[in-house]
Amino acid sequence: MSNLPQIDLAEGYRISRLIKGGWQLAGDHGEVEPARAIADMLAFFDAGFLAYDCADIYTGVEEMLGQFLASLKQKRGAEAAASVKIHTKCVPDMGLLGRLQKSDLASTIDRSLHRLGRERLDLVQFHWWDYDQPGWQEAIVWLDELRRDGKIDRLGVTNFDGAHLAALGRLAPITSAQVQFSLLDRRPVHDMAATAAAQQTHLLAYGVLAGGFFAESWLGQPDPGFQFANRSLIKYRLIIEEFGGWDLFQTLLETLARLAGKHQGDIASVTIRAMLDEAAVSAAIIGARYANRLDKTLRALSIQLEDEDHAALAAVLAQASGPSGPVYGLERDRSGLHGRIMKYNLNQGDQSVAAEKGLVE
Repeated sequence: MSNLPQIDLAEGYRISRLIKGGWQLAGDHGEVEPARAIADMLAFFDAGFLAYDCADIYTGVEEMLGQFLASLKQKRGAEAAASVKIHTKCVPDMGLLGRLQKSDLASTIDRSLHRLGRERLDLVQFHWWDYDQPGWQEAIVWLDELRRDGKIDRLGVTNFDGAHLAALGRLAPITSAQVQFSLLDRRPVHDMAATAAAQQTHLLAYGVLAGGFFAESWLGQPDPGFQFANRSLIKYRLIIEEFGGWDLFQTLLETLARLAGKHQGDIASVTIRAMLDEAAVSAAIIGARYANRLDKTLRALSIQLEDEDHAALAAVLAQASGPSGPVYGLERDRSGLHGRIMKYNLNQGDQSVAAEKGLVE
């Protein structure tokens, strides 16, 4: 196992500072080979990845991770399997908001336990689509009751802003908050980071590589527009527009490419290093279907950005026009460009889709 840096999110709860993301395995991002993806998870473990991110609404991904844990136990032993933290999510469907009951949450938690083959979930990250719909405060209390019943080890949240994180923190212990946070999206550095620090909630950054836009393959390329079959690329192309548009993004890529040459890395590894250097970021989630780029990801660990490197990046970021507003504020506007690409009721039928993939019976 490599010397991938680790961090304690709480007493007795240690993870690697790089987390393997799971959204790219959920569909809408290109064809997935489940057997290959599950086998490659072992390469991530051997590289030092001790945390894996998924969600109840990532179709088939909890099942894949359950199969990975079983394989890991067989190949590396029970202690190795027990060392892995699985960060899942609890995302009640939009259609259920306002009438959610504790029994609904309990069923979701039991289903995740079954899919993962575990007796207790390591970290459950709670999401709520619409603050105007009542029930989000009651929901975190119910989840905390399930935690105290032994079904959950730690509670987290995902896509909450600073004000609502503070409100939830008064009701239950919130170990972590997963937020979109990258060189393109600086929204968490404002009140969110301060609120999280005040209540000892760790920020876990996703979108660090903007769905793959932080890569040499996009350097010097003309604006591709917004028509992609990959929903992740649509999402992050919209963020690039909020940032300041394609031309400013190219300026950022050029700066990253220069730093990559200086430090014998690539654009992605320098980008990851820059985010790990953020004081507010406890860990970065790296989305990957397979392990074919794992060696380049790990290169980020040996890169040491100097003050002048951070200054060069800051000079470009200072030109950005956005995104602005609270964390996930743009995405909560269901009539806006960001909100219209979301899928809000994925828990309604995801088992049937997973069955089609051969992941469940």
